[in-house]
Amino acid sequence: MTALLLALIAGAVVGLALGALGGGGSVLAVPALIYLLGFSPAAATTAGLIIVTATSLTALYAHARTGQVRWKAGAAFAAAGILPAAAAGAVAARLPQAVLTGAFAVVAGLAAVKMFRPAVTARPASGDVRPGKSAAAGAGLGTLTGLLGVGGGFLAVPALVTVLAFEMEAAVGTSLLVITVNSLASLATRSGAAASLDRAVIGPFIAAAILGAWDGKRLAAKVSGPRLQRVFAAVLLAVAAFMLADAVM
Repeated sequence: MTALLLALIAGAVVGLALGALGGGGSVLAVPALIYLLGFSPAAATTAGLIIVTATSLTALYAHARTGQVRWKAGAAFAAAGILPAAAAGAVAARLPQAVLTGAFAVVAGLAAVKMFRPAVTARPASGDVRPGKSAAAGAGLGTLTGLLGVGGGFLAVPALVTVLAFEMEAAVGTSLLVITVNSLASLATRSGAAASLDRAVIGPFIAAAILGAWDGKRLAAKVSGPRLQRVFAAVLLAVAAFMLADAVM
């Protein structure tokens, strides 16, 4: 199977998950780039950020059209993660490949376990939102994005629900704004690495992911969210186990 075809298939799956779940698809982008397309872990995290940024912008537009993005609160949440994302992006370029792979596997495994659980519904009472807690959550998410090249939607959505009292639909849409801002901040520290990536692979991957994101948005309207999450979580858990085994061997 050619690299172009593999890039198209992987991109479609990533976009489908991102559009349907508001996050999580980027966690599959990095292992797909490593094991299907032959990228090194460092190059894969950089390429993953480019893919996440382009796909999230598309999905953000789709959610914004239906009024599911809270721009002001989302921008404030994202702002807390800009500097951590940039700093973590610079650190990631200096870490050993095995460390990056192992850390990514652990995060992917935690994301899968979290997705197996029922969706977060508890929200703080009106007026009980704490700015300090919101800033800490935003900074943590930015660090994760910068270090591992993932958007962190699987963490952003529950954080927006529990910390900022968002309804689930608004949390999904707003998480895409947060993901985009953090990804751009991290990419700013990796401009040199990004220039050396294989555009013949990244371009088709992004195009397929963007189309997949639109299909994912439509799929979410037809299939229950919990069912989609369980299927995706099972795939992600298997990928995480494989990556962890590869890192320790």
